[in-house]
Amino acid sequence: MKWLIPPVLVALCLLLMTTLSYTYPIKVIFQNTATSFIGVPLIITGLSFILITAYKFKKVETNIHTFHEPNKLVTSGLFQVSRNPIYLGFLLILIGAAIMLNAISTFLGPIIFFLAANFWYIPFEEKAAMNQFGDEYHEYKNTVRRWV
Repeated sequence: MKWLIPPVLVALCLLLMTTLSYTYPIKVIFQNTATSFIGVPLIITGLSFILITAYKFKKVETNIHTFHEPNKLVTSGLFQVSRNPIYLGFLLILIGAAIMLNAISTFLGPIIFFLAANFWYIPFEEKAAMNQFGDEYHEYKNTVRRWV
């Protein structure tokens, strides 16, 4: 299932969340729909993390694709705070969207993404990084947390 790259999963989660918000909302979170716009800053922050990290990868000419072999270890910028700023960005987008959709059932999307990222994508990438960079990656992994 290497076709299920993170952006595709995010799109599928957003589709699921939107469908759930209209067909099976379970419970509305905010009584005032204007309050649901507090999800906007999360979405903007998430997009910023993704764009900043993608720019960094392009600048240092390294691979961004989850299932391709890494060619450079990036430890500066957002990578000083999180080993996975793109996944964190995707998660923030999904949480922000769930808040904006204003239904508890929509939080299934961020949960699905978190589980896939934490137990499938990230372990795959960590193994590849360990094979490629060895002790350098091991030291980085011991210094910087997986998420934040």
